[in-house]
Amino acid sequence: MAKEKPNMNVVFVGHVDAGKSTVVGQLLFQSGAVSEQEMKKLKEEAEKHGKVGFEFAYIMDKLRESRERGVTIDLSYKKIITNKWQITIIDAPGHRDFVKNMITGASQADSAYLVIAAPAGVQPQTTEHLWLLRTMGVKNLCVAVNKMDAVDYKEEKFTQVKEDVGKLLKGVGINAEQTTFIACSGLKGDNIKEKSKNMDWYKGPTIHEQLDLFPEPDSPKNLPMRMPCQDVYEITGIGTVPVGKIETGVMKIGQKVKVLPGRTGEGIEGEVKTIEMHHEQMQQADAGDNVGINIRGVGKKDIARGDVICDATTPIPVVEEFEATITVINHPTVLAKGYTPVFHVHTAQVPCQFTELIAQINPATGEVIKENPDFLKNGDTAKVKIKPQGNLCLETNADNPFMSKFAVRDAGATVAAGMCTTIIKKK
Repeated sequence: MAKEKPNMNVVFVGHVDAGKSTVVGQLLFQSGAVSEQEMKKLKEEAEKHGKVGFEFAYIMDKLRESRERGVTIDLSYKKIITNKWQITIIDAPGHRDFVKNMITGASQADSAYLVIAAPAGVQPQTTEHLWLLRTMGVKNLCVAVNKMDAVDYKEEKFTQVKEDVGKLLKGVGINAEQTTFIACSGLKGDNIKEKSKNMDWYKGPTIHEQLDLFPEPDSPKNLPMRMPCQDVYEITGIGTVPVGKIETGVMKIGQKVKVLPGRTGEGIEGEVKTIEMHHEQMQQADAGDNVGINIRGVGKKDIARGDVICDATTPIPVVEEFEATITVINHPTVLAKGYTPVFHVHTAQVPCQFTELIAQINPATGEVIKENPDFLKNGDTAKVKIKPQGNLCLETNADNPFMSKFAVRDAGATVAAGMCTTIIKKK
């Protein structure tokens, strides 16, 4: 079956309790992706758990655990068809300990909604979320000012939040003037699909209308095929099914592929047997598609989250060492040589050591401020040398920008983010 519309991955990001899942749930319900019947069941379940009003959030919080805690833990996917796109919605957790899942979500997204609760406004994590989206290359951002019902739909409150968020956007190099701000209420359904009568003063698009206003994502189809593995399932009658997003290139049935680094670092070769997307069998899938596949010759023991399935003729490098440009976002003290935090690269998590701080640079111009600094502090941008303490697949930003970005995390916080510029391959 041919795909009628191009796919766009949209992530919803925001602080815990900003009401992201409710906005997404309401959007899916109003777009007809969830039936009245299903909604009724979820409403009863919400009441049973003593969580009245949580039914919309339950749509995305499929995981039992998140339901009982009322917190989004894992990434959830749902599909909406608009006039222009087939939209895959990714609802990313806002909780601190779930930021690593959020990184995975952001690294898959073409566009993003940053959800801010009108009563609370900007939260400490809002800046971190913005930096992550920025570093993960999400160019198109819209800010949804949610819970407008809780501030009596007052325009002054919306304007205030808009100003505060605007300052943060400027700080991460996003033009606030060109960013759409939407006044909405997920709980009451205001400005989700239809224009709300409660805010006559608001003249912008609804959440649903905004989906078609996002520009077309760059299609990296001409780059070599890369599919970072997000999860691996065992499915009866099919076998081992790795799931993930094809970042670049095109995958076809019968294509010879290599899984890298695999358990050994040498990788393992196979052939694409089946490709499935949203429960439909496909002959091929393109960059941007979220798929589940079965590879002849690759079993459960051969592949895990963090591996990259790539075209066998142009495999992704397994790196010995690499150079990168990083920005320090949130380090408790200072970042010095020898520091070994965990690097989150596409879907992989590998400890890596900073072996050299080459130069501190001006992020706006790229010119060197200081050669070989002793340490880096929050806000500094620098060229550094890094040595993975395990097998890691990575590409340079020049070769493949979609496979070059990473976040550095330590003790539950995002310390830095960056992109790879040069690679020394493993022998």
